[in-house]
Amino acid sequence: MKTLLVSIFGIFVIFNALAQESTTKENANGPVMTFEETKFDFGDIHQGDKVEHVFTFENTGNEPLIITNVQVTCGCTASDWPRDPIAPGQESSMTIKFNSSGKLGMQNKVITIISNATNPNNRLTITTNVLPQKEDGTGSN
Repeated sequence: MKTLLVSIFGIFVIFNALAQESTTKENANGPVMTFEETKFDFGDIHQGDKVEHVFTFENTGNEPLIITNVQVTCGCTASDWPRDPIAPGQESSMTIKFNSSGKLGMQNKVITIISNATNPNNRLTITTNVLPQKEDGTGSN
């Protein structure tokens, strides 16, 4: 009886391992968007400053990556992203710009990338602490 239970358990483990391997191989096909970094902190800036950061990524998949849209959380954030397909193994970048006019205190902005990547939840985050305007009434940029 023990031998029968051990055999059934062994068969179950083998089938489970094969099913997981099959799923992993299926998910490996297609474009994959891999970022060097997904978060950036501008630190302290002054109200009215305009800052930007370049996020670099690579298509580590095996099919061309096509970005169809980049969504930002408010009008204070803008993006410049590649419109042409990114071939497997190719690097590219997108520039995220933040305008601190009318903002004050800690800011946390999320940028969502819509693409044909097999990893669909590609999000970038920028943070900053917006200080009051300088004495002359302008930002530092």
